Amino acid sequence: MSILTQQQRDVLASDSDGLMTYEFIANNIEDIDDDDIDFLTLNIIEVDHSGQFTASAARYLNAIDAERYRQMVRKLVAATIDRDREHRYIADLLPSIWGVDYASKAEELKQNDNNFRRIYKRLFPTSTI
Repeated sequence: MSILTQQQRDVLASDSDGLMTYEFIANNIEDIDDDDIDFLTLNIIEVDHSGQFTASAARYLNAIDAERYRQMVRKLVAATIDRDREHRYIADLLPSIWGVDYASKAEELKQNDNNFRRIYKRLFPTSTI
């Protein structure tokens, strides 16, 4: 059962940068159902133009339940890559999403995970992919 009322959805849709949506996720994660998380994920992607809160939400959801939120995390990571042109947030995604040992499995991850490949290419442009 959705905990989001239409009024809350309208307020969150007017979020200027994603902080309000991220805080809603963090403060209500135990009560958020699949419809709510779909709305919240799409909303934060829509309003966050820097990638700061999409990255934070991806890391948070992955830490809470990587399997349950896999699709949302994938979307949030892709949005972060697209928006974080200064590479302020994407570097933190590597250990948070793929583990602190991501470097030791980088070759395999580059072959099998488009988001990993895109981040790796941006952060290490001289490496061969």
